[in-house]
Amino acid sequence: MDVLSDVVALMRTGRPTSARISWRAPWGHRFPRLPGAACYQVVLRGSCWLIPDEGDPIPLSVGDVVFFPHGDAYALADDPATPLVPLGCDPLGEPRLFASAGFGGTGAETVTLCCGYRLARGGTHPILASLPSVIHLPATLGRHPELRAAVDLLSGEIADPRPGADTVVSSLLDTLQLYILRAWFGDRGDVCGHTGWAAALADPVVSRALDAIHRDPSHRWTVESLGAHAGLSRAGFARRFTTLVGRPPLAYLTWWRLSVAARLLRESDASVATVAERVGYGSEFAFGNAFKREHGLSPGRYRRESCPAPETFASPAVRVGAHPLS
Repeated sequence: MDVLSDVVALMRTGRPTSARISWRAPWGHRFPRLPGAACYQVVLRGSCWLIPDEGDPIPLSVGDVVFFPHGDAYALADDPATPLVPLGCDPLGEPRLFASAGFGGTGAETVTLCCGYRLARGGTHPILASLPSVIHLPATLGRHPELRAAVDLLSGEIADPRPGADTVVSSLLDTLQLYILRAWFGDRGDVCGHTGWAAALADPVVSRALDAIHRDPSHRWTVESLGAHAGLSRAGFARRFTTLVGRPPLAYLTWWRLSVAARLLRESDASVATVAERVGYGSEFAFGNAFKREHGLSPGRYRRESCPAPETFASPAVRVGAHPLS
């Protein structure tokens, strides 16, 4: 798997969920801060305003995508002056994968696609941590056509569910997340200066090393072998990798191995010894010590505490006219 694919696979726990919402003016809804979650909104029809907790309101139009990677609070409304209705329930309390809903008055219609998911405990990739609180990807003719195509497919599946819709919707939500990240970092790869993940992903040397680490974390990589794989001397590679990624190559390798191990403990029944071997540790004892330093728990305790099925991001109520998420 490449880096962005791994980021999406690692950061989500449980199923993503989504809702296609029809809003009719006047309407205004406040979404609370959701620690340990991420969500995004896509405008499918009409227009509206994004009202972040900090900063000025932002006009949104058809095709605009807004991503909240850290679960920050925000509001959507037909007009910045419309009173906002706060959420009155736990937005992570309902396990539906997708739904449709209606809300608001009798005026002009805006249709949005609302999606969200829980983040794996302790598994947030530095790429996600590096993102701003709000990412707005405006619909621009000719830009990111694959993102627009994924939005169209997802909207159609939710509006008219057919056999196999659960699998299709879940896959499309992951696909849409990848396209959002690809669009964001792609837009910044040439203008980000000399540091940061956009630069790291765009840099041919560092990206080759990252790809090698992600494709084979159990390999006995050294700084020298990673540098040779990437086509640079040991010292030059170490400096370049550390500058762009923010941590030395072997420190990142260790972090990634233990993140993969945490996912295996959560999602598989492999023994601790097997997990240790899969991520490149020669002994269960060494793996246990390293895992506890990173995650604060022994592998066995981490697995026990992660066993309960996590809640997923709630879909709005299906009743037309009902308050979403109520």
